[in-house]
This record gives sequence, C-alpha cells and structure tokens, in this order.
Amino acid sequence: MHDTVRKAAILVGGWQGHEPDLVSARCKKFLEDNNFVVDMYHDLDIFSQKERLMELDLFVPIWTMGELPKDAVGPILEAIGSGVGLAGCHGGMCDAFRTNVAWQFMTGGNWVAHPGGDGVPFTVNIRQSSSELVKDIEDFKVCTEQYYLHVDPAVEVLATTEFPTVHWYHSTNGVVRVPVIWTKKWGHGRVFYNALGHHNDVFDVAEAWELMKRGMLWAAEGKREAVRKGLTIDEFKTDRKMF
Repeated sequence: MHDTVRKAAILVGGWQGHEPDLVSARCKKFLEDNNFVVDMYHDLDIFSQKERLMELDLFVPIWTMGELPKDAVGPILEAIGSGVGLAGCHGGMCDAFRTNVAWQFMTGGNWVAHPGGDGVPFTVNIRQSSSELVKDIEDFKVCTEQYYLHVDPAVEVLATTEFPTVHWYHSTNGVVRVPVIWTKKWGHGRVFYNALGHHNDVFDVAEAWELMKRGMLWAAEGKREAVRKGLTIDEFKTDRKMF
C-alpha cells in the first residue's frame, strides 16, 4: 500500500468483445486498494482535457478499436511525456485507434493478427532481466488469443511467446518469438503493455494478473520521479514535423 493518494483515469469502451467493463472493474479495484483515486471515462472526450490528463499519475486505456483523430492525440502524448504513466493490456491499448500512428508510436506496438482466434494454448516465456517487474515469476501457460504484434524496437521486452502455434501463411517463416509484455519510455513517462486480456478471466491466471498489477504501479511511479527531479516536457518541444 502507498501512503500518498494518487490519481488514475481508466478509459472504458470500444469493442465489447474484450469485456472492457469487467477488465476495468478489476483494475479499478486494485488501484483503489493501492490508494489511487480512480475516475472512469466512457467516451473519448478525455483526450481533449489536457489539464485533467496532466494531473494524473496513471492512465489506463481499455478501449479496443475506435477512431481517434490525428489532431486529438496531442494532449495524451504530452501528458505521458510529462511523466504520467500509461499501462494497458491486449486490444484495449495496442489495438486501439488503428489509424492513429502517434498512438502506436507511444504505446510501442500494434496488433496485426491472432492466428487461431480465442482458445489457443500457449506459453508465456519470461525474459529474466534487471526489471523488478518479472522478479520471481516463471514461464506460465494460458489458453486465450495469442497476439501477433508489430513492435517498436525501442521497447524492453519482459516476456515473449513462440509462433507459429496455429499453422497459417506466417508459418513458412519458421519459429519466431513475439513480445507479450514490454515497457518503454515516452518522454518522462513510463509505458507498460501486457498483450494478455482477451477476456477478463485470463487474469485469473496468477502470473498474468501479477504482471498487470506490477505494471500499473510501475508506470504510475514515473510521475512521482518526474516531479521529484523537476522534469518538464519543455525539452521535448519542437517545431519540426513528427507525424
């Protein structure tokens, strides 16, 4: 438990097949148990509320697909860049806003396929490293969608899975390892992603939920660090074209 009250926002919606209400309720309870004040948002208007975004310690998107216009992404890019944490799972983060490349750049990857659909048994292989996020966690098995993602080479990969599990056109490339869990930096902000979460019950697997919990707390800690060090987004401002 943390003794300082922090602020989190959970964005809930998009495609309902990913059970956003159930996943968000699970995340909300965990965060509240860890001394966060949590606000739930059920539309994309939060992206236009720059001042509100900048006040947060953590932003959790649980919104699959949908449309976020190119000119609407600026406030969240700045908020995360200032130190606000970003943590999400499955399609709720890396299959959100498919046409918005700035969102994909910030999150570190985007979904392209799930060969075999739901109910595929596969192993999540933990990549042991200096990251505290994977400490004392071993490889574990799940039966759910296995996400094939296109991934930013800048991310720190914490877990992978092996393809192909289901034979298809991609199989002729041989065995490849695709990231399942990663972290990255966006300005002063911390970004965490967990590709598990097709349905809420995958987080009944102890390791899957433990990683998600650790990721949310880790991402939120970046705001405290940025404030302590007096860091601002001024160093990232530029008049050069980025998108």
